[in-house]
Amino acid sequence: MNKTPLNKSHIELGAKMVNFSNWEMPISYSSLIEEHNAVRNAAGIFDVSHMSVFDFDGFNQVAFFEKIFANDIKKIYKDNKAIYGALLNEEGGILDDLIIYHANNKFRLVSNCSTREQNKQWLEKYAVEFGVKVMERSDMGILAIQGPDALNKIMEIKEIDAQVNTLPSFGCMFEGDKLYARTGYTGEDGLELIVPTQDINHLWDQALELGCTPIGLGARDTLRLEAGLNLYGNDMTINNHPYESNLGWTIDMSDKNREFIGKNALLSIDQSKSQKIVGIILQDKGVLRSGYEITHEQGKGVVLSGSYSPTLQSSIGLARVDQGYKENGKVMIRNKVLNIDFVSPRFLGQGKISS
Repeated sequence: MNKTPLNKSHIELGAKMVNFSNWEMPISYSSLIEEHNAVRNAAGIFDVSHMSVFDFDGFNQVAFFEKIFANDIKKIYKDNKAIYGALLNEEGGILDDLIIYHANNKFRLVSNCSTREQNKQWLEKYAVEFGVKVMERSDMGILAIQGPDALNKIMEIKEIDAQVNTLPSFGCMFEGDKLYARTGYTGEDGLELIVPTQDINHLWDQALELGCTPIGLGARDTLRLEAGLNLYGNDMTINNHPYESNLGWTIDMSDKNREFIGKNALLSIDQSKSQKIVGIILQDKGVLRSGYEITHEQGKGVVLSGSYSPTLQSSIGLARVDQGYKENGKVMIRNKVLNIDFVSPRFLGQGKISS
């Protein structure tokens, strides 16, 4: 099983370790609710070094990304910014969702660990056409420091450039091989630090000394769920297209001359008939889980992700449903038909409960 550079630290902190896509990762250190609330109310630190990191070399990198990426890379080409989007196959199916960073004339891509080999082969396949070299950076680790007090904590870490405090949302900057980005997966403010593995233990230790709470994968999941952020493999797979996965906003067809992989398939989709992802809140006693069947007046659906929300103190979930749903529906849980409300999939943002 793969281990991150912080594996020993997790064990010393008493973390409960689990197998996550063949990586030994901390699911929790104390309790999920305590860790969740630490991020919502103060600052938490995550080890996400299991994620895949790729760098690139070659003169035609922009043309390469224009081909393989459904969003338009030109949006960030002249700025120190990051962009979120998807890799699609020719049928418009989602191979993975990811973030591409650009600063100092360098691109860096971070994607999910479960799709590492698939993505590497996919990138290399098309890179040849453009004379681009794909470099997997297994020598890099990733820390995410998130929460309303995250930036204050980060500014006390002496090795981190003070300019990170000026980064806008989705802004990024390189400092040598280190990349700092104002991105995250929690619905809170904060930074993600992509740094050489030999530096990561020291940064982790400093953050803990400054009062950041270590956060496991359990709270990471409830945090992203409250923020309405998809999890690849749960909320979308290769069998789903972006329009039925709340990723239509990441499809950029403004340049009519740009031909990206999956474009023709997307053009043939009738979006008015596509299912869509919605938020759901359980109105009865119980917990929503993946796979539970949903019905509403005009159709049906299925729960994709579900959990107890520490912030809303209710069971919430993301569901893919037929169009025509209204305010209420039904869900089947353990042979019982229970009531749900349909709401925005973004239950909260920046730590505030959505109306």
